[in-house]
Amino acid sequence: MNIGIDIDDTIANTYDVLFNYAQNYTINDMGKEIKDVNRNSITHMYCKDFHDWNKKEETEFLDKYYERMVLKVQPKMYAVENIRKLKESGEQIYLITARFLSDKFDVEKLTKDWLEKYNIPYDKLILNSQNKVIVAKENDIDIFVDDSIKNCTEMANVGIKTYMMDTIINKDFEGENIERVYSWPHLYQKIENYRKD
Repeated sequence: MNIGIDIDDTIANTYDVLFNYAQNYTINDMGKEIKDVNRNSITHMYCKDFHDWNKKEETEFLDKYYERMVLKVQPKMYAVENIRKLKESGEQIYLITARFLSDKFDVEKLTKDWLEKYNIPYDKLILNSQNKVIVAKENDIDIFVDDSIKNCTEMANVGIKTYMMDTIINKDFEGENIERVYSWPHLYQKIENYRKD
């Protein structure tokens, strides 16, 4: 089977890092006061939503902090081991990420270096995936794993088996044909059961 997996907040602990950088940027760079944070967000651009940044502020934040964040995030607990198990059992691993291209630094190299550093196996890395359904169809994805409400909903709506990685930004969401998973061992168990059916 071809398994499509998001990177940030699915394989990597991005929220922990990104949210703190965003708070620092809002308070120290912009001089704004932090208001109550609504912790539910439809897309991966939750820091923009949470801090009420305009497009210019979001761009300035990403230009200043994005490279540092990519280097600082770590894999979620048991992600690497379970991705290896999937690969060793013959699955094709497609990493489908919205990580965007930048003229400030080489996102592809940073991401590949990060994957190599943590010895994360994969067959194909697809960056700048703004429409993951199109990418999934082009690559014959059978199973899709993401934390984004939008991406999981769209994928489930076209009939691709979809698992949503539980995160702080999607806790209140319940979607039809989307199975929530709470950890990488839980995801692996779900995929094993799906393969047996």
